[in-house]
Amino acid sequence: MNLTTPLSKVLGLGAAKSGVEHWWAQRLTAAALVPLGLWFAVALVRLESLDYAAVVEWLGNPITAVLLLLTAVVGVYHSHLGVQVVVEDYVAAKAAKVLTLVVSAFAHVVLAVAAAFAILKVAFGAV
Repeated sequence: MNLTTPLSKVLGLGAAKSGVEHWWAQRLTAAALVPLGLWFAVALVRLESLDYAAVVEWLGNPITAVLLLLTAVVGVYHSHLGVQVVVEDYVAAKAAKVLTLVVSAFAHVVLAVAAAFAILKVAFGAV
């Protein structure tokens, strides 16, 4: 016996009425992190040295700054989605689950803002 309406089946809406957006977001951020992660690894390997001055000069390039910012933001969002799934699946107590999700969301926002601030500060030469 299936209680899902035909429209819900077409729209991909399940019992939670959220569909598969979360699943797709995790897959898309993971797919985006593959080329971004490869770019980051290759870019670091290509640097002559990893001292402060070389990294600041490297990050002064606008394309580098934008790609690094994308890597940081997409990585933090992907992390947020993954932590959310783990908490929803393995924390049984309702209050603990809600509190953990709120703290996790807050921590991920703080992390994303801090990463963006640091990258932009170095990229614009305000070190």
